Amino acid sequence: MAIGIGDRIPNATLKTRTSDGPADLSTAEIFDGKKVVLFGVPGAFTPTCTMNHLPGFLTYNDEIRAKGVDTIAVVAVNDIHVMSAWEKSTDAGGKITFLSDGNGEFIKAIGLDIDLSVAGLGTRSKRFSMIVEDGVVTALNIEDSPGRAEMSSAESLLEQL
Repeated sequence: MAIGIGDRIPNATLKTRTSDGPADLSTAEIFDGKKVVLFGVPGAFTPTCTMNHLPGFLTYNDEIRAKGVDTIAVVAVNDIHVMSAWEKSTDAGGKITFLSDGNGEFIKAIGLDIDLSVAGLGTRSKRFSMIVEDGVVTALNIEDSPGRAEMSSAESLLEQL
């Protein structure tokens, strides 16, 4: 069952890139005491994720933060090296926190996993966006198809802030 509005983000550990290399980051460190915009993508470097979904969070980064958002983060079921390369290739460093959920444990824990084996991708994240305030989901947008980035877009989410 997918996480819903009013639910607390479960405890999990994700990976992120730091100046010292890959590092663990707990969901408590990401969400506790903060207002966070989190969006999930089926995979780094995939066409919809790179050309349609992520760019909006760069374009509207200042407007989203002006609404009191402390952190904008993206999560994918990719290893930390792929997520780091995606961060560099999109020039999103310092604007978006890239979170690696290499084993898909976090995505499964929030019930937003999807089997994309038919496309050769295995278990991945559904495309979504959410607003999380002090660890509690206050808005949630889940796309019906991984090839769409409409209701989970930065523009749609900005209207919910």
